[in-house]
Amino acid sequence: MPATPGITLSHASVALQGRTILHDLNLRLTERRIGIVGRNGSGKTTLLRLMAGLIPATMGTVTVDGVDSAGDRKAVVQRLGILFQNPDHQILFPTVIEEVAFGLRQMGHADAEARAMRTLTQHGRAHWAKAATHTLSQGQRHYLCLLSVLAMEPATILLDEPFAGMDLPTQTRLKRTFDGLPQRIITITHDPAVVEAYDRVLWLEDGRIQADGAASAVLASFRADMAMRGARDADTDIAG
Repeated sequence: MPATPGITLSHASVALQGRTILHDLNLRLTERRIGIVGRNGSGKTTLLRLMAGLIPATMGTVTVDGVDSAGDRKAVVQRLGILFQNPDHQILFPTVIEEVAFGLRQMGHADAEARAMRTLTQHGRAHWAKAATHTLSQGQRHYLCLLSVLAMEPATILLDEPFAGMDLPTQTRLKRTFDGLPQRIITITHDPAVVEAYDRVLWLEDGRIQADGAASAVLASFRADMAMRGARDADTDIAG
């Protein structure tokens, strides 16, 4: 784990409410660690939702390990997990064990609770099992969402701004966990520091790929462009 082929986008576009958000993307994502950077509004979250099969492509196709991401959601869930920026948008159940077991039940595992307990134990969180999810801290809730994903053993995990709103110790602990995972990880972020050590980085700008390649080269160009934009008072005009 992971085993190729990974995620493939072929002439994939997404239009929402008459506006094209992603334009004719052609990508094959197979590396172990892939970063996607871009400004707010560049289409990063739409791309994540497209890859996960949460929204369909308006044109073109998206496959996860050869499976149509929008056409066979159950098969995709077995191959791909997603960790959203806000854990409160992901947690559904009152106790930790119920939350971790939920995805396993959706996959048809009759022993979902036993599998969930095994995951908690493997990650040193067995004592969380009966805890009420609302009593966990922000960082703990984020970790719970990760454990729920890991219990389903996907080959690829999508991360949406994984360190947003966390203090530095929590970021460090979570980063250490991510670094040790065998899964392919695709991280969407506006912060280039998060993906500096990745195998490949894509820079998304206005729904198009601005650059794609080694992290060092892409991030150098991205930082230079962001610095140039920041030096200009680009937001001083009031929209009419």
